Amino acid sequence: MTTQPLLHPVRLGALELPNSVVMAPMTRARAHNAELAPTGLHATYYAQRAGAGLIVTEGTWVSPDAIGFIDVPGIYTDAQTAGWAKVTEAVHEAGGRIVSQLGHVGAASHPDHLGGRLPAGPSAVNPGEKSFTPSGPKDTLTPRAYTAAEIAGTIGDYRHAAENARRAGFDGVEIHAQGQHLIPQFLNPRLNRRTDAYGGSGEKRARFLLDILDAVGDVWGSDRVGVKMSPCWTSGTAFTADEETLAGYDQLLKKLNDSDLAYLHLLGTPGTIEERIALFSRYRAHHQGNIVANLGFTQALGNEILDHRIVDAVSFGAPFIANPDLVERFAQGHPLVDGDRDTYYAGHAEGYTDYPAFTAG
Repeated sequence: MTTQPLLHPVRLGALELPNSVVMAPMTRARAHNAELAPTGLHATYYAQRAGAGLIVTEGTWVSPDAIGFIDVPGIYTDAQTAGWAKVTEAVHEAGGRIVSQLGHVGAASHPDHLGGRLPAGPSAVNPGEKSFTPSGPKDTLTPRAYTAAEIAGTIGDYRHAAENARRAGFDGVEIHAQGQHLIPQFLNPRLNRRTDAYGGSGEKRARFLLDILDAVGDVWGSDRVGVKMSPCWTSGTAFTADEETLAGYDQLLKKLNDSDLAYLHLLGTPGTIEERIALFSRYRAHHQGNIVANLGFTQALGNEILDHRIVDAVSFGAPFIANPDLVERFAQGHPLVDGDRDTYYAGHAEGYTDYPAFTAG
């Protein structure tokens, strides 16, 4: 059984993992309290999945301005930090390792999340997305453009969140730089039309991410910091994985070699194993550090891409929802259960902590 590459131990920076299965960050919207603090339910949920080589938490807000989805916890207050401390304690007691994913949606938020205030983005350009508000999905609006002082303040918010993650007992942090969130907005020439130090060229558009990494690395050391990115993300008219976009990410992956990160967590695209290998080979050609592959992998596909030695670990999202003992199921050849999509983002314990481990018979 241990001949499966997924079951092999791996070192990602300072993180020593007993297997190469990573639990991907997944929004589950269970922080049903005014503080947006994790509860005992979160502690149970993550501890149930401690068999993963590494757990990455759901994206957690670095400040009130970062909020862009209902009932998602933050990590910017003492109450939130105390809640996360109970989560990390439960995971560690169960033998697991867990990092906090730090997130900010920027212009993809909505005034309904921000007390009526307009969200801010790199420039005053509507990203053309949907924001999931307390009264349902709503179209994004044209945001305010960040001032230089607000950029500095937001970088400070990431530093403060990283400090709280240390206080909460996490094993490291992952920077959410995927999809349509704030950091990809800065990287996107369609949305970032700045002419200062944070826009105007691919190198300048990347400065926001690099400054965040410097701030967070000062707190943690770079070998306990990961970044999740989605070079092939396509959404609406602003996010288009054309060759120009991919070439920009190629250069960014090269630049991130200098950061000595624990890992890059990179999204692929749906497709055959040959198509996945081709894409991750492109990533590997530019980045020599650790790569965690993500997006729709099965056990067989995960083992096969690891066999090609172009990535170092594979992350699984949806399979971990209904299979808290996913790694054990991989090891023993037990069948997987499908999750109930109706409870992915709604409910309490149901569809969250009530999925059992495999039992024979």
